[in-house]
Amino acid sequence: MASSLVWISGASGGIGGALAQTVPWDNTRVIGISRERPAGTIEHLQADLADPSTWPTVGASFRRELDGFTGQHVAFIHAAGVNEPIGFAGEVDSDAYPRNVVLNSAVPQVLGQLFLAAVQSLDAHRYLIMLTSGAAQSVYPGWASYGAGKAAIDQWVRNVGAEQAQRGGVQVLSVAPGTVDTAFQQQLRDTLETDFPSRQKFLDLYKQGKLSDPQDVARQIWTLTASDLDNGSVIDLRKLDIPQPEKRA
Repeated sequence: MASSLVWISGASGGIGGALAQTVPWDNTRVIGISRERPAGTIEHLQADLADPSTWPTVGASFRRELDGFTGQHVAFIHAAGVNEPIGFAGEVDSDAYPRNVVLNSAVPQVLGQLFLAAVQSLDAHRYLIMLTSGAAQSVYPGWASYGAGKAAIDQWVRNVGAEQAQRGGVQVLSVAPGTVDTAFQQQLRDTLETDFPSRQKFLDLYKQGKLSDPQDVARQIWTLTASDLDNGSVIDLRKLDIPQPEKRA
C-alpha cells in the first residue's frame, strides 16, 4: 500500500500537472481529477467538475481509497479553475458564465467539504490546499467572476481552517501562486483590451520574463505542507522566502 495518497484537481496541465509531478513524499499514489487524462503515469478520475452530477463521484473516490488507509500523508489540492468568459458582466457569453461561477466558487467548497468528511477519523498528516489568486483582492474589470470565486475560496479557507484548529486537525491553506507561465496566462494575453483592460500588465510581465515556472511554483506549494503556518492561512507565494524542498520519506 502507498504510504501517501494525493488527489489533485486540474491535474491535466498547468500548476495542477506540475503538482502531480513534484510530490515530495516517497511511495505516493496520485489521483488526478480532470476532464482530460493527465500526462504521465498518475491515475485519472474523470470528472467535469462544472457539472454538479460529478461531485458525488469525487466524494466516493475519497471514501473508497481511504478505507483502510494506514499511510502517513493524505492531501487534496484543488487546482482546477476556468478563465472564460473574460469580459464585462452583462456582456459576456451568458451560457459560459454559470460554468465559470460554479467551477471557481462552488466546486472548491463542495469538494473541500467532501474531503474533510472523508479524512476526519484518519491517523495521518492531512492537508487541504486551495489555489487562489491575487485577483481575490485586486480589481480587474473583465475578471469579476474569477476574482469573486477566488475571494470565496479565501474566506472559506479562513473559516474552515479555524474550525479544523478547534477540532479535526486537517491543515487547510489557500495559496496564491503569482503569475505562472501556463495556458491560463496565455488566455489573458490573447484577450482583447476592451474585454480585459489590464491586458497590457500581463503582456509586460511575459515580455520581461517575470512569469514563474510551474514546476518551481509546485515545489514551493509542497514545501508549505512542512511549515508551521496557522491553519486557515491565505498565502501569497511571492511574499514568502521559501527554499526548494528536499525529497521526504
